[in-house]
Amino acid sequence: MDWIILIIAGLFESAWAVGMKYSNGFTKLYPSIFVIITMAISVYLLSVSIKTLPVGSAYAVWTGIGAVGTAILGIILFGESKELIRIGFIFLIIVGIIGLRIFSGK
Repeated sequence: MDWIILIIAGLFESAWAVGMKYSNGFTKLYPSIFVIITMAISVYLLSVSIKTLPVGSAYAVWTGIGAVGTAILGIILFGESKELIRIGFIFLIIVGIIGLRIFSGK
């Protein structure tokens, strides 16, 4: 269950990162509120998951999910680069996340 909570925390990390783009440097009220709320949820869920998961693995997975999700949303929402090499490096992050899950000992 803690891994599921951690995955959800990572998804909320992607949400607040993308929300920051829409907040325009915290100059737009509703996107800024969205960022603060999703950030708080993300950090809270991370804190819940590290009660039982190794902190190093959990943090790396959390940031990895956030990075991958944000990169994918950047491609979809903002027309960011879809170069094959970029996709390849995103895939490497995914491999790292899976590896940490498998070999974290939890």
